[in-house]
Amino acid sequence: MTSFTDSATTALQLIISLDPGLRSIVGRSLSVSGTACAIACAVGLFAGAWLGVARFTGRGALLTLLNTLLAVPSVVVGLVVYLLLSRSGPLGFLGWLFSFKAMVLAQAVLVLPVVTALTRQAVEDAENAHGEQLRSMGARPLMRSILLAWDERYALLTVTIVSFGRAISEVGAVMIVGGNMEGFTRVMTTAIALETSKGDLPLALSLGLILLAVVLLLNVLIGLVQRWREREESSDPTRDVTHDALKELAVRALKVSP
Repeated sequence: MTSFTDSATTALQLIISLDPGLRSIVGRSLSVSGTACAIACAVGLFAGAWLGVARFTGRGALLTLLNTLLAVPSVVVGLVVYLLLSRSGPLGFLGWLFSFKAMVLAQAVLVLPVVTALTRQAVEDAENAHGEQLRSMGARPLMRSILLAWDERYALLTVTIVSFGRAISEVGAVMIVGGNMEGFTRVMTTAIALETSKGDLPLALSLGLILLAVVLLLNVLIGLVQRWREREESSDPTRDVTHDALKELAVRALKVSP
């Protein structure tokens, strides 16, 4: 108990004093996960929105594969990215292995299926509710996906927050492709694993507390987004009518082409 109390006290002191080593690790973690999340969302939001409205041969198999990728362990993603970036791999010429870029790539690959699958589900539900009206106006799949994604923007904002949480809490992929090098590729999760194995419990505990604080903040943001959506819907009873009118105007504008 004394050892735990001493470790907790020292961990709090490291956080309060803004220890330089601690700030470096936390800043690197936020940078890696934020960049990876931005890349994954840039691709996944558009891909998921399109999959939510598109109908084509093989779609069921593609969705099955997408849902399977949701359960892929992070160490497997790290292994695949490692093989791609190794000297004998197809992307070895980039020289990214054991670098910031490699960790961003690994986390982006890990998060991309999450963003795509959740976006696809949200847009497909909206398509089932409002897609027939848009189709009757002549809206094609691409236009419907954009309009429905805008209607579900609060849900997609939640997807973005969830994807960041998935990225910043993983350890396997960045450990493999980053190498956990001090001052270069060491992030919160890999540092916790290393410092615990070394017996440096105060540093590991301080990083764990910060990671928990980040996760708590993400959950608070998700709750605020949900409350924001509910408040907007309850305060504007004409919201659906207004949105339908905007959809019709957008579709008509799309039809007017030279």
